[in-house]
Amino acid sequence: MGDGNVNLPPGFRFYPTDEELVVHFLQRKVALLPCHPDVIPDLDLYPYDPWELEGKALAEGNQWYFYSRRTESRTTSNGYWKSMGVDDPVLNSSNKKIGMKMHWMFYMGGPPTGVETNWIMHEYRLSDSGSSSSRSSRRSGHTKIDFSKWVVCRVYEQNFCDENDDGTELSCLDEVFMSLDDLDEISLPN
Repeated sequence: MGDGNVNLPPGFRFYPTDEELVVHFLQRKVALLPCHPDVIPDLDLYPYDPWELEGKALAEGNQWYFYSRRTESRTTSNGYWKSMGVDDPVLNSSNKKIGMKMHWMFYMGGPPTGVETNWIMHEYRLSDSGSSSSRSSRRSGHTKIDFSKWVVCRVYEQNFCDENDDGTELSCLDEVFMSLDDLDEISLPN
């Protein structure tokens, strides 16, 4: 997909909230309902390194979106995705838990000696109560693929300048003025 391959109206930007990703895209995918616009592709993430997603996933800015199947192995040819140990509930506007957001970081090399990179993945899955497709398929007697294993992923390259950001960004002029304060401590030659 990527730039220019998606048939969207002019001016359309894809910046969904966590709730929108779960409700308008993942729940519909799991329920086998059409998504309009149908812009997020299915992608088996794990053969690809994050920098190879261009042209394969929906790109918007420095973020890539795609559906994938949940799997235990999150290794690629050059590295692996490691859980950051943070799982956040995704809540709807009524504060009802509708899904979970898992945080992953990409490491180059093999575990446990891999080198941390600045690639982050948010993997969204439905809450257990929200995924009933496998139960309903058993009741009807049809054998279907268990679509409750679908996730929607957002991958992006983290900007290291943002790591210790307290929300106050200095402009170039602010930095110049702050450096002028240090001039008192400098003795200039006469």
